[in-house]
Amino acid sequence: MKNIFRNILAVALISGFASCTDEQDLKFLDNAAEFRILSPVSGDAVVLSPETPTNPGLSMTWEDMDYGTPTQVTYTVQVDKSGDNFDNPVDLVSTNNTYVTVTSDALNGASLAAGLTPFSQGGLEIRVKSTVGSPASEEKFSTVITYLVTPYSSELPKLAVPGNHQGWNPPTAPRIASSAFGQTDYEGYVWLDGGFKFVGPDAAGNYNWGNTDWGDDGSFSGVLAESGESDITATAGYYRVNANTTTLLYTIVPTNWGIVGAATPGGWDNSTPLTYNPSTQKWEGTVVMTAGGFKFRANNTWDINLGGDPDGDDSMNYGGPDLSVDTAGTYNVVLDLSNPRKYSYSVTLQ
Repeated sequence: MKNIFRNILAVALISGFASCTDEQDLKFLDNAAEFRILSPVSGDAVVLSPETPTNPGLSMTWEDMDYGTPTQVTYTVQVDKSGDNFDNPVDLVSTNNTYVTVTSDALNGASLAAGLTPFSQGGLEIRVKSTVGSPASEEKFSTVITYLVTPYSSELPKLAVPGNHQGWNPPTAPRIASSAFGQTDYEGYVWLDGGFKFVGPDAAGNYNWGNTDWGDDGSFSGVLAESGESDITATAGYYRVNANTTTLLYTIVPTNWGIVGAATPGGWDNSTPLTYNPSTQKWEGTVVMTAGGFKFRANNTWDINLGGDPDGDDSMNYGGPDLSVDTAGTYNVVLDLSNPRKYSYSVTLQ
């Protein structure tokens, strides 16, 4: 009888131990909220703007996390795209307070990193993680809210131009850029030499074969085809490249650049040629200039010419106003078209 009792007791103890272990496991895996976010509330929204980067983008308050003993608590605000369950949360800011204000610029960067689409409202899940000590331990989490954010991007969408000119390697290929986010009118200047194609980025912004790409439709009349079997071809030279992935049209125009104007040796009638430097990817020259106006133009005609930047978008404008120098002398002249739609120049007195 005693042996039977002992066996029953042993089974009970083992079962109890297993139950405790199961409960501990469940508690360890349980991400139930330990404290609450007080403001904002789910459904609140913000539209971010590049014109006001230092304005508040998010102001938050939350409850204290009580660890049962007086200790300094570190709070980290974490964000992730709605539906991603904080698989890869972005740490937005850390503080020892129970409140924080995040600038529009910082929130915008975190929103894009979390996967929100520029200029489109998306849900950003927000929680607060609390820890104590150094290194941080005893992680606890707040309730989760959904904040509706419309982020922005100052980065123009781009296509890569891989080809014979650079070894058919999309990650290192030169780029052409659209005029604005959401537009598909890509443009840029590229040294070409043989066949090439256009390759778009993947969701992470990487350019590789296997992404969407465009080639010639086989007619070689300036018509694109997605995953086109035919390479677009060009003889060796420096080209203005335009491609529209909506209209499926492209053009490549060979260009040789020079400087022209009252300040230059040829006046307004004849361009003083510049030389393309493949190492710097810039057009360069030493030019004796007088005080006066000038512009840059291609092929010694006015079909393609670049002047000043009256709209302030950090790029010289086609047909823009005259540029000028105030002092006569010998100048080092540089025209940089390597950054698509961010064309720039310098004239440096020697």
